[in-house]
Amino acid sequence: MATTPVSVLGSPDVPPPCNPGRRQLLIATAGVGGVLAAAAAVPFVASLTPSERAMAAGAPVEVDIDKLAPGEMMVVEWRGKPVWILHRTPEMLAALAKAEGELADPGSAVASQQPEYAHNPHRSRRPEIFVAVGICTHLGCSPSSAFQPGNPALGADWPGGFLCPCHGSTFDFAGRVFKNKPAPTNLEVPPYVFLSDARLRIGEDDGTA
Repeated sequence: MATTPVSVLGSPDVPPPCNPGRRQLLIATAGVGGVLAAAAAVPFVASLTPSERAMAAGAPVEVDIDKLAPGEMMVVEWRGKPVWILHRTPEMLAALAKAEGELADPGSAVASQQPEYAHNPHRSRRPEIFVAVGICTHLGCSPSSAFQPGNPALGADWPGGFLCPCHGSTFDFAGRVFKNKPAPTNLEVPPYVFLSDARLRIGEDDGTA
C-alpha cells in the first residue's frame, strides 16, 4: 500500500470526539491551546485505508513507510482504531531515558500493553520506528502530538511526547504515561511485523493474527 506525504492538522478523526465541555475546561485552565497550536506544526503523513470489508473483518493492514522521514508520524486505521507509526529522531530516543523518572510504568510491567518483542525501553521492534494504538487508556480519547520539548503549557522540563487534551494525560515518545495522570496504563502497542525495511503489517505478529 503506497503512501503519499501530506500535511494534516490535528489528530486523526477515527475515534469518537472528546466531550466538548471537558476539552474547553482543560484548555481554559491549563493553556493547552498553545500545545495544540504547536502540534499542528508537526509533520504528519496520511495513509490510504483498507477496504471497509477488510476493516470490518479486522484484517491486517500493510503500510509502506519508506517515505516516512525522521520526526514524521503517519496514522492508519486498523480494526476501527487509529494506529500511529512514528519515525523517531535521535533526539526523541534520547528523551526516553530522560523521562523515565517521571513515568508511572517505565518498564511497561503490564504485559497486555504490548507484544513480547516490545518489552524494551523504546517499546518497539526497531528503536527508531514506534507503532502504537493512538487511543488514551483513560476514556478512549485520541491524544495529540506535543513533540516540542520545554512547551510552556506543559512545563520547562517537558521532554516531548503526546498529550490527551480531554483530561490531561501525557505520554512520552514510547507511549508511556507520566505519573499522577488519569490514564491508568501506557498506550497499547498492537501486533505488527516488518515485511521489509520499508513495509510493515499491522495486526499480525510474525504471521499470527
